[in-house]
Amino acid sequence: MKTLLLILFLMVSLAGNTQPPAPDYIPANHTSIKIQPILHGTLMLEWNGEVIYSDPYGGASRFQNLPTPSMILITDIHGDHLNPETLLAIDTESATFVVPQAVADLLPEEITSKVIVMKNGESRKVNDILIMAVPMYNLPESEDSRHTRGRGNGYVLHLGGKNIYISGDTEDITEMRALKDIDVAFVCMNLPYTMDIDQAASAVLEFRPAVIYPFHYRGQGGLNDIEGFKQLVNKGSDQIDVRLRNWYSE
Repeated sequence: MKTLLLILFLMVSLAGNTQPPAPDYIPANHTSIKIQPILHGTLMLEWNGEVIYSDPYGGASRFQNLPTPSMILITDIHGDHLNPETLLAIDTESATFVVPQAVADLLPEEITSKVIVMKNGESRKVNDILIMAVPMYNLPESEDSRHTRGRGNGYVLHLGGKNIYISGDTEDITEMRALKDIDVAFVCMNLPYTMDIDQAASAVLEFRPAVIYPFHYRGQGGLNDIEGFKQLVNKGSDQIDVRLRNWYSE
């Protein structure tokens, strides 16, 4: 019996903890906005009956206790953003997909949900939520860049009277610094794919969101120093609420 219990314990340990951290809530019109970190650059927003998955990735087990999405945002073509295995494993039948053209070209044929293609600078209402697609790209710009200008989208969502920015994979670009009236921001920071904590903190201190979540912070050297990022931001402004959450519960 002890041997069997030990084997079961080891199996559970090796399987890893795929349960996400506790959600946060942002006061908004009608009802609060629920923010659920999931993995890396993946998150869920829930508000007033709408359930939005952004870049669903990591397998079905990470979504098994979450509500079915009404909308799915995808920022770019890389596997940690456009992840066909996860998309085919979760229930997307009722979801509207909002994606750049490069992603639309690669979506699995099995996905029959409505696909809306947006390009940088375009705004439109989807499920009565105003969405603006914003640039995300690497610097210096080149044709062989990991993230070229115009291929992927960051997104600004207006819901419940709040503006929520999801950066996608970007460096410290002028379009991010020019953002206005952002209430909640999710900003990436992992080298060599996006930017370091100094670049990210400098940009955040310019566009000054009320609340900032560092996410997408695992790079080639492991997890980035988000505590250091928080210190840099709060040294420049104690008015920005830097929220550190564990996006890698595995």
